[in-house]
Amino acid sequence: MMHTEGDTWVCRSCENEELRDSQAEASMAVRSGQRDDGAPAVADATQDAGETMEEPCPAEDCDSDRAYYEMMPKPGGSYEVRLFTCVECGRKWRES
Repeated sequence: MMHTEGDTWVCRSCENEELRDSQAEASMAVRSGQRDDGAPAVADATQDAGETMEEPCPAEDCDSDRAYYEMMPKPGGSYEVRLFTCVECGRKWRES
């Protein structure tokens, strides 16, 4: 991320320096006046799903044999991957 030092922008990682351009900076978004509402809530498709199947949980301290599941297409492939979430402990894993 860049920060300003006088008339230059300086990269915090590599220390690269670029001269500031007032026209380019006029179109940049600024954080002053914005509010941070935190991260948006993201729904987990496997939770509260009505369908479960018999699938033993791989967690050593869990003896549940039921899991929520969803099918996800495998990128670049023609078959799907099954994702599981344990109904008891919430551990997630995929079919191997």
